[in-house]
Amino acid sequence: MTDIPRLRFSTVVLDAPDAHELAAFYRRLLGWETRVEEPDWVLLRAPGTGTALSFQTVSPYTAPVWPQPGPDDQRMMLHLDFEVEDLEEAEAHALSAGARLADFQPQEDTRVYLDPAGHPFCLWIAT
Repeated sequence: MTDIPRLRFSTVVLDAPDAHELAAFYRRLLGWETRVEEPDWVLLRAPGTGTALSFQTVSPYTAPVWPQPGPDDQRMMLHLDFEVEDLEEAEAHALSAGARLADFQPQEDTRVYLDPAGHPFCLWIAT
């Protein structure tokens, strides 16, 4: 096996019809700070960590379909998971930040939501 160069995972980038609008939602949801803001790009970083989310404006944008897309629908390529201590409290917060509860809920200890651009994300309690 060859030596692997040092790689550091830095961020997940989500496409959106409006990067600033989607970044504002995740800023409300997570309380993270804006680190970079450009016309079609925003980077949020968790205070005190290297964890980051970035958002880029793309046009045309097609929202993913959750859970089972039809043959011509945009497939979900990834989703974000956020561990919480109190699912009911976290749910109220997510909804007030602008999330929408997904119609399909696969587990009792997890809630699936859609962000304003339609990306699924989960709030879950570790068991």
